[in-house]
Amino acid sequence: MHALVKLAKDAVELYVREGKALAVREDALGPEFRERAAVFVCLKIRGVLRGCIGTFQPSEPTIAQETVRNAISAATCDPRFMCIRPEELDSIEYTVDVLTPPEPVRDAGELDPRRYGVLVQSGARRGLLLPDLEGVDTVDEQIGISMQKAGIPSGAPVSLFRFEVRRYT
Repeated sequence: MHALVKLAKDAVELYVREGKALAVREDALGPEFRERAAVFVCLKIRGVLRGCIGTFQPSEPTIAQETVRNAISAATCDPRFMCIRPEELDSIEYTVDVLTPPEPVRDAGELDPRRYGVLVQSGARRGLLLPDLEGVDTVDEQIGISMQKAGIPSGAPVSLFRFEVRRYT
């Protein structure tokens, strides 16, 4: 199990069982996890999404701390799902995505739903979709889902950004 995935798992289990946030031991992780980056943590049970929370931009001092924060949030704060229950812990599959900084694109031709995630923005509204998701095969689908998540009406002008991820499972 990759170190970031184990960190996410340990954070969720401690929080769900004891209500305590995991203290990150920076010295126990490689130097790449002491950098800053946006992180998404997704939880699935038997392949079905059970929670997924992340950040567009880093809000914690390190990738490790960002992972712990978002893992706990994925388990307890995703508004689409009930909080994870202790009896579910042994069934959870974890994915941790570390995002590169978003870069603006001129048009949809610079996107690829397998390689790049997309961030759409219209005014203060922003929606993000990770890359390489099952069932999202085209750029139009990727942009449409991102707009829907942000509450941006179809046809509204948007700014597009792309990013890549390092995915750990």
